[in-house]
Amino acid sequence: MVTGTYVDPKTSKVTLQSFYDDWSQRQLWATSTRANFESMMKDCSFRDIEVGKLRRSHVEAWVKSMEGRLAPGTIRTRIGNLRTLVRGAIVDRVMTADPSLGVRLPRLRRTQAAMRIPSPEQVGGILEAAEEWFRPFVALTAFAGLRIGEVAGVQAGDIAFLKRTLQVTRQVQNEPGELVVKAPTHGSERPVPLPDDLVALLSKHVADVGVHGEAGWLMPGRPPNPDSLSWHFGKTLERAGVTGYTPHDMRHFYASGLIAAGCDVVTVQRALGHASASTTLRVYSHLWADAEDRTRSAAATLMRSARPSADSVRTERA
Repeated sequence: MVTGTYVDPKTSKVTLQSFYDDWSQRQLWATSTRANFESMMKDCSFRDIEVGKLRRSHVEAWVKSMEGRLAPGTIRTRIGNLRTLVRGAIVDRVMTADPSLGVRLPRLRRTQAAMRIPSPEQVGGILEAAEEWFRPFVALTAFAGLRIGEVAGVQAGDIAFLKRTLQVTRQVQNEPGELVVKAPTHGSERPVPLPDDLVALLSKHVADVGVHGEAGWLMPGRPPNPDSLSWHFGKTLERAGVTGYTPHDMRHFYASGLIAAGCDVVTVQRALGHASASTTLRVYSHLWADAEDRTRSAAATLMRSARPSADSVRTERA
């Protein structure tokens, strides 16, 4: 009681599931976040144990049971959600310590090994194979870096053709039983500069194919269904003779192009709509030249600038 860590033994007899049922109702979550927490609790092997009796061994056994049937990233997400829940219980003076601390988690694949980036030739083939109405989807993922839900949310009024800019102001998400139009996630609402060829492609689409509904949706649907767009992308890959890529890989293609062109971290962050530059670095740091490459390049430039010209050498010899 002196240190402020006292927990009433009666309070600690509540089960993890019982505390979650009460605590979760007070959280301001997006539907997808709530679904992730619900999945975590359904799978949790110690949800019916009193929180005062939870031990690190319970968490270790659960992690072991998930290994092999779930991807390492999914396991890490579930343990992260568990820790959020436990922190809530500690703040509410229901628990005294986090039993997940120190638990070893499965290693993730290195980003550069897991990331698949299509080549320019492959992207060109995919764009060529796309049906006329579907080409804006391919182009906006590959040359503007939009996410699937963001492309689904594009309306004609979002495109400033003269300014060559697209304003990302909404996204479409599949939620249980319905399509939901909502604001982009934190940091994702942004203006995206468009290359001239993409502006021309979008202008031709609006003129020849048209838009949909009073809102002027660029893709079919009111609103468009992201799952349907993803399915059509798969069929487009088949026609192009390309396999193994997703619409998100086209976003990686866009990011890699910006980095190769010399764009700095903040520029790439803003173009992609990441919440912070640290997110951009975590995902794409391997694509930037490292310190040794920059040092070597700078030294080479210095050496070339200091090298005497052939004329000056002949003059000195004469």
